[in-house]
Amino acid sequence: MHLPILPTINASLNALAGVFLLLGGTAIQNKDPIKHRLLMSCAFCSSTLFLCSYLYYHLSSRGVSHYQGKGILRAIYFFVLGTHTPLAVLIVPFILMAIRHALRGEFDKHTRITRWLYPTWLYVSVTGVVVYLMLYIFPAS
Repeated sequence: MHLPILPTINASLNALAGVFLLLGGTAIQNKDPIKHRLLMSCAFCSSTLFLCSYLYYHLSSRGVSHYQGKGILRAIYFFVLGTHTPLAVLIVPFILMAIRHALRGEFDKHTRITRWLYPTWLYVSVTGVVVYLMLYIFPAS
């Protein structure tokens, strides 16, 4: 079944995850672990829903979208996509490890992972929205 709204839903879920990440990062800086846990759980849920929706869209209906831009915009698009995609795959097991350590109360291990995971996950969320914008909202002709 072809659902043309799914790319917009996917970008919205990525943006939502990014907002939850920023708020969750602020909460832990403000030493509010309860709010941090809630917001990071929301970020995880948003990212999980994104992944399910993304896989459904690409496996069942559209396949791959091709960027039509030329010149510098094409180079920028492929740079963003070329960093976004491998990082998106790479962070999944580290997100799960960070959650596991937090749930076990192993906050030193959790912090060691999240020092680099947090900005990487935020980058993946933001660049996911950028890819969407370049493909669907502001496609170069």
